Amino acid sequence: MAVSISRLLLISLISIVISAAIVHAKGHGHHGHGGKHLHHQNRNQSVQGGPVTYDGRSLIINGKRELLFSGAIHYTRSTPEMWPYLIKKAKHGGLNMIETYVFWNIHEPVQGQYNFEGNYDLVRFIKLVQEHGMYATIRLGPFIQAEWNHGGLPYWLREVPGIIFRSDNKAFKYHMEKYVQLIVNKLKEAKLFAPQGGPIVLAQIENEYNMVQLAYRELGSSYMRWAAAMAVQQNIGVPWIMCKQKDAPDPVINTCNGRQCGDTFMGPNKPYKPTLWTENWTAQYRVFGDPPSQRPVDDIAFAVARFFSKKGSLTNYYMYHGGTNFGRTSAIFTTTRYYDEAPLDEYGLRRDPKWSHLKDLHKALRLSRKALLWGVPGVQKMSANTEVYFYEMPATNICAAFLTNNNLTTEATVSWRGQDYYLPPHSISILPDCKTVVFNTQTIVAQHNSRNFVRSTVANNLKWKKYAEPIPTSLQVPVNNPTPLELYTLLKDSSDYAWYTTSLALNPQDLPRKASIQPVLRIASLGHALHLFVNGEYIGFGHGSHDEKSFVLEKPVHFKAGVNQITLLAMTLGLPDGGAYMEHRYAGPNLIIVLGLNTGTLDITKNGWGHQVGLNGEKLQVFTEEGSKQVQWDKTKGSAQGLTWYKTYFDAPEGNKPVAIRMTGMGKGMIWVNGRSIGRHWMSFLSPLGEPTQSEYHIPRSFIKPTQNTLVVLEEQPAKPKHIEILTVNRDTICSFITEYHPPNVKSWARQDSVFRPVSDVIRSSADIKCPNKRKVVAVEFASFGDPPAGYCGSYVLGKCNSPVSKEVVEQHCLGKSSCSVPINRNLFLKNITDGCPDIKKTLAIQVKCAI
Repeated sequence: MAVSISRLLLISLISIVISAAIVHAKGHGHHGHGGKHLHHQNRNQSVQGGPVTYDGRSLIINGKRELLFSGAIHYTRSTPEMWPYLIKKAKHGGLNMIETYVFWNIHEPVQGQYNFEGNYDLVRFIKLVQEHGMYATIRLGPFIQAEWNHGGLPYWLREVPGIIFRSDNKAFKYHMEKYVQLIVNKLKEAKLFAPQGGPIVLAQIENEYNMVQLAYRELGSSYMRWAAAMAVQQNIGVPWIMCKQKDAPDPVINTCNGRQCGDTFMGPNKPYKPTLWTENWTAQYRVFGDPPSQRPVDDIAFAVARFFSKKGSLTNYYMYHGGTNFGRTSAIFTTTRYYDEAPLDEYGLRRDPKWSHLKDLHKALRLSRKALLWGVPGVQKMSANTEVYFYEMPATNICAAFLTNNNLTTEATVSWRGQDYYLPPHSISILPDCKTVVFNTQTIVAQHNSRNFVRSTVANNLKWKKYAEPIPTSLQVPVNNPTPLELYTLLKDSSDYAWYTTSLALNPQDLPRKASIQPVLRIASLGHALHLFVNGEYIGFGHGSHDEKSFVLEKPVHFKAGVNQITLLAMTLGLPDGGAYMEHRYAGPNLIIVLGLNTGTLDITKNGWGHQVGLNGEKLQVFTEEGSKQVQWDKTKGSAQGLTWYKTYFDAPEGNKPVAIRMTGMGKGMIWVNGRSIGRHWMSFLSPLGEPTQSEYHIPRSFIKPTQNTLVVLEEQPAKPKHIEILTVNRDTICSFITEYHPPNVKSWARQDSVFRPVSDVIRSSADIKCPNKRKVVAVEFASFGDPPAGYCGSYVLGKCNSPVSKEVVEQHCLGKSSCSVPINRNLFLKNITDGCPDIKKTLAIQVKCAI
């Protein structure tokens, strides 16, 4: 093994050196005249065959260095019908690479049984990336975390005798290598690796292993080295990476994950490795109980510009489109909606200005491409908080600079090479010719938008019926173990739900004799949630959280003299997705006692318990049209008891916009449309702000028929389905917010035949509006030229100083058009008008409505 690894390492390093030498030899000649060729290449990336190598500046593809702008889009979290649109939007946003994890537990849910169909069709997804002329990164893991159930590891792996996940453990390494070979061979058969002419130019083994490595001591280090060697031996002809693995062994590249890798990454562990950023977190995934979480696009743009100013050559936005955790795929307590704050939201719609500001950033960096990849780097400290990073090619006019203000609150003006430059707080200005500011990370010239949920006019004639899930007792589920069984082991990830039953015989002397005293049932659970029933009556609900899975449910109960039936419905909300020794995590009830009896506290943990996996409605598949015929559905009146199935029908909402369901009035459970699960809902777990973490749930259009769509909701808590709504989703509210100190849009410049130049004779700042999907501006809802208005896109409020003709000017430029440009020009807005605030820089704010 050691000889084989050394030989592979030597071959890889020789290949790197040769490729770097070729690039250096061609250097100015090959790229000096290739402006038009490079422009074409950026439009339609392709791999012409041959291995992908690297040097200290970047990956080397087709014999040349590359700047790579990547976005994470997980094929499992959207539908095949959405894939082409998502990839196209990513490319339009300036990306040239798509990254995805590969999900072991959905490809091999049962050992030896494989699934690569539907939205699990990895090969089809990668081929679509290639058809759109983009590169691809596959992150094989096989542990991926990804807020995905069990971190992507199949449940059956947990039950392999003697296994320890992610360690130098014979059983784990055997199954891991077998799986990696399966995926690699499948991709090789489809000719999807770069040397075969495919789009895959980068692959990842393991995932953030440094986070847990110390827990395994020497078995962690040896496992990490084994994983790297095993990956290299797959002979795929593209580099392997390990993210957050500072000691990644050659030839594997260590990469950064985080929000500020330009400042937090210590860099590659060898000088001949490139500086790569595999996860640039565009927001924060959310778990039930969380308040809203955002990451402003100016902060992302600053971080990316910072990273590329320090020799970075690849950033991957995690996520670029988060999508939906359909079914039971989300990890522990994670919401159905995933990274909705990404540049493309859950529905695939552009979230502006995040999408458009980053597109402008990519354009600015591409204008600087040649200097970044072949220039000599330099840095000049201007003051305590300002500095300039620059790249120059000697004896040429190729030069790019990053003027940086690191102060979070104070603006600055810097003088560099004979010119003064204004820098807003915490911002970077990009100068692709070391003279002209084409982009500033803080000043957003791109448009904004606002998301609207609109009640469908045709889909909401919902007539609900209900079916009550039967509550078993120890008579139906007799005792089969002295104590409650561990929940993960009982369920084997086949359902969220398991019944626990026992009976308790009490004499009249055991019961309290005062009406003011009532026995209390206390249940301590390792997680994740639990419903309690006594003698068929629903008593209450308890649950943990993402950060603290364990909880105690305490409820007063009315016991009777004689035999009492105690029934627990314990449940998981996904399996753990991270940390060391995942195979040793546990859940479920582990202590059950009765307090307040005349005879004292009674521990019934060892009372003898029956167990049953899954609900009756699950086994009958009442969420399908055929399965629903096997039970009796009754009309709904008022609020039904907990653990009830609801069914109705709806017609497809009008138009072709994305569809969502708003679960107002409901508690916790799952939702199916035409037999397909769209995930878990949980409206009753409120955030600290007093609101549900997620109220709307995505129904892909491909799940919907023109008429008679079956909608089934499993509701665990007492609820009223009459308030549920079917919605369409749009981002047809478009805004612009710019000031007189904003630079013109980066599209005002181009580089042709290696010459950086303006695209027109007059370069000026303007408010640019473009409606989505061939719609036109049908109304100007807000316009202000003066001091900054309050609010944000969708809810602007006029400031104290505003030109009275603002709306009229904007209407003249924009009404009836699919796109328009309004110059920020005082002569337009203040002609023959007294300026009420002459001493301030003016702000132009616009909000329009787009429609067909």
